[in-house]
Amino acid sequence: MSRQTISAANSITLRMSWDDNQCNLSEVSHVVEALGAQIVGIDVSGVQDGRLLRDITIFTSNPKQSQDVQEALAAMPAVEVFHVSDRTFLMHLGGKLEMRSKVALKTRDDLSMAYTPGVARVCMAIHEDPSKVFNLTIKRNMVAVITDGTAVLGLGDIGPEASLPVMEGKAVLFKQFAGVDAFPIALNTKDTDEIVDTVLRIAPVFGGINLEDISAPRCFEVERRLQDALDIPVFHDDQHGTAVVLAAAMINALKLVNKRFEDLKVVVLGVGAAGVACSNILLDLGVKNVIGCDRQGALYDGREGMNEVKVDYAKRTNPNKEQGDIHKVIKGADVFIGLSGPDMMTVDDVKSMNQDAIVFAMSNPTPEIMPEEIQGIAKIIATGRSDYPNQINNVLCFPGLFRGALDCMAKEVNEAMKLAAAYAIAGVIDDKNLHPDYIIPSVFDKAVVSAVSEAVIKAAHETGVARKG
Repeated sequence: MSRQTISAANSITLRMSWDDNQCNLSEVSHVVEALGAQIVGIDVSGVQDGRLLRDITIFTSNPKQSQDVQEALAAMPAVEVFHVSDRTFLMHLGGKLEMRSKVALKTRDDLSMAYTPGVARVCMAIHEDPSKVFNLTIKRNMVAVITDGTAVLGLGDIGPEASLPVMEGKAVLFKQFAGVDAFPIALNTKDTDEIVDTVLRIAPVFGGINLEDISAPRCFEVERRLQDALDIPVFHDDQHGTAVVLAAAMINALKLVNKRFEDLKVVVLGVGAAGVACSNILLDLGVKNVIGCDRQGALYDGREGMNEVKVDYAKRTNPNKEQGDIHKVIKGADVFIGLSGPDMMTVDDVKSMNQDAIVFAMSNPTPEIMPEEIQGIAKIIATGRSDYPNQINNVLCFPGLFRGALDCMAKEVNEAMKLAAAYAIAGVIDDKNLHPDYIIPSVFDKAVVSAVSEAVIKAAHETGVARKG
């Protein structure tokens, strides 16, 4: 499997025709396949000047390959290309969300209840008992997806406008997977105080806050301050969603290699938002020896040049104070967790790990090491990509977690709820069905959301943060 796999994400549809006396479909297909692309759909859309108009859908691996395919087909003497559509851009035209009314306004009576004068009685009911806002408004099922566009996955600091398609996509996932209404809010500020103040001012509308793609270390302070100030769940998905799904994968992976959390040596490459959260949840699961590495090498208590977050991290990890770069500290490790960037690990690094090594190379779109390079060397391999087995995908967590938190009107998302979500995700796969290439369920497995939401509700009640039975 190549680094750049053809997929729908880079697909195009060409409306074209050709002279059947000079050309045929097999010749067109040969040109496409010679460039490494693939025809996946052919639809006849009509006839023009005696020729069939065909819409040819082609999967490619990147925009350059798409352009090469277009030019090669247009250069065929008997072929005419009328129009080319980028299917991903077409999906985003006009945005991916819309607002719809849940009530029909067909009569004067309908209007008088939905709006004035009847709405006044509902307003006063909430005024007299503010808790009724959860039952009488959209708050009971509405989550704000908040970003400043500074840490968009794989893209970095691209700003609020450019981050909006990602936030819209997140809102679509909330709705499609868990029936949760969510609205994207991209803030035109990088100032921590302004972000916190803005969210506090709009919070009355929402039953939960999902923070997304805010760069570290500011994201830690933003989340902490909002958690302290609000009585609704605040969840930074880049941190905790990643951590929960990783924990679920680890729970099942250890069953296959017959190891215990407390006996592991775990090396985490990348000590940003996700790296810290993943380390924290592993410590909660009982791991004693977690070693975090950044560009300067292993973090250890007393190392100079660390920010406040890393100083705290170093005090809680690396009990043996190992020093050196990733290639040194990975020796003898049972687990590698990559949250850094492409090509940061080598085959020799994996060979130096303990027997039955577990490698979670989660950098997107290109992992720290490609799975095909270490097949037969590592026992279990996971990535963040959908074109390899064992995808560590946050969508396994956040829809069900918020579904549960909203349904029990939780005041927060605590550690017990996160761990409950992790065990619930892991439990979707029966032990007898576990396989090195199947340690985590599909994002389309409908059992996931219900399992996670039920577990989260139970944990919320047990820890006293649920307001609804």
